[in-house]
Amino acid sequence: MSLILQPFSLGDVTIKNRIVMAPMLMYSGQEDGKVNDLHLAHYAARALGGVGLIATEVVAVEPAGRISHKDLGLWDDVQIAGLRRLAEMIRNCGAKSSLQLAHAGRKSSTEGEIFAPSAIPHTDQSKVPTALSTDQIGDIVQAYKAAAKRALETQFDCLEIHAAHGYLAHEFLSPLSNHREDRYGGSLGNRQRFVIEVVTEVRKVWPRNKPLIVRLSAEDRAGPGGSEIADTIDLGHQLKALGVDLLSVSAGGLSAQFDGEIYPGYQVDFARKLKQALDIPTACNGSITSSELIESILHSQSSDLIYLGRALLSDPFWVIRFARQAGLETDLVIPTYARATGPYLRGH
Repeated sequence: MSLILQPFSLGDVTIKNRIVMAPMLMYSGQEDGKVNDLHLAHYAARALGGVGLIATEVVAVEPAGRISHKDLGLWDDVQIAGLRRLAEMIRNCGAKSSLQLAHAGRKSSTEGEIFAPSAIPHTDQSKVPTALSTDQIGDIVQAYKAAAKRALETQFDCLEIHAAHGYLAHEFLSPLSNHREDRYGGSLGNRQRFVIEVVTEVRKVWPRNKPLIVRLSAEDRAGPGGSEIADTIDLGHQLKALGVDLLSVSAGGLSAQFDGEIYPGYQVDFARKLKQALDIPTACNGSITSSELIESILHSQSSDLIYLGRALLSDPFWVIRFARQAGLETDLVIPTYARATGPYLRGH
């Protein structure tokens, strides 16, 4: 029996199948961080194509936290309306929605000063960031909280905190990018403090019945001395206790290179280890494109949800196509879309 089209519940949210559109930067916004027509069309296409959960690209919690100057933002009330319109469109197209909050840290390519736990650039060619003061760290934690409160007004179904792929939260977690000697650096507990504070403050304003997701790089894979899976399991126990509903598990991103082999499903085992160690729902990603691989992941209980990225960029109707080819029925918001995948019968 196929598990791909089986529903999955997080809190009060039931996702109609196991396929999630992965967060992917489109670089199609503008300086004001507001949603535009390109965003509406981009996400709606995948929702109409049958995806169960649509995750947004990163939404910055402050202007200095943007990855590029064309990123979406939620640092101002004026940005709420566009995101509410996006959530409404995703809902009307038959999918659930997840809004991802993030701060780029030293990976920001915007003009002006950029910030990180320590004054260590992402690459030799990158801008050197300014090490954050403790007061500035506290301000960013509150920026996450304020953005989460605004996110509630957008009526997105889920909220995701991006703590992976070398962005600010991940930079605090890794001993390779965090050389601080205060309460935010040094020991594992100190390096975890920023993420714990962010999640604690966000959970104060994000209702318990609405799913909270945290995206983690299970391992740095950036050379010797980086964070390992045991460190992430330790963090996972704390996140679960704070009311996190699902861990979206990836790896790498701290450096420009990934220290390891890349093959279809190469990051699935990280999700499996966290799921087993923590008894918490997980999502996985990593060069996953085939339904056969997805079925194997789900049947082996390695992960509960599957994030698809490039596969959905090339084929927004991936879910509908899978269902039709497998001889399975899936609800279509626009029934005529069934014609796109055959059999090629004459319509009315």
